[in-house]
Amino acid sequence: MLAETQDVAGDGLRKVARVVLLDPADRILLLHGHEPDDPADDWWFTPGGGLEGEESRQEAALRELAEETGITEVELGPVLWRRRCSFPFAGRRWDQDEWYYLARTTQTATAATALTELERRSVAGARWWTCQELARARETVYPTRLAELLRTLLDEGPPAGPVTLDTEIV
Repeated sequence: MLAETQDVAGDGLRKVARVVLLDPADRILLLHGHEPDDPADDWWFTPGGGLEGEESRQEAALRELAEETGITEVELGPVLWRRRCSFPFAGRRWDQDEWYYLARTTQTATAATALTELERRSVAGARWWTCQELARARETVYPTRLAELLRTLLDEGPPAGPVTLDTEIV
């Protein structure tokens, strides 16, 4: 998710790899996050985070997934979507270039194994969601069109190449 050290692209954006993790029932795993000092200011999001050192986005996706969920038995697929976003969190603004990788797993038990100090203060847990549950959700979910994107993915399969999502500025 978020750490104070970050690999930043030449354009000043933090490079992020996220995982659209599906189980055998096509449920998606989302993490429940909130502002560190205000648990009522909450949202759901896909596992993932910033690149560290010289690692590739694929390596970052798998590392972040393992750290945030304990899930290591995954088949990492193609990049589905790319998104630029900017949001306030923990007293600062985060500007990110996010790549969303498709992954599948049969391992559905989750346990955060290596959260940063900031993540320990701001991640409340994880939940598997069906596409229907996501479409009916009243909670805030990022990216904001995730239910629609997931429905298209399940109906049509992965896109031929990464789809660029609308920039989101919160």
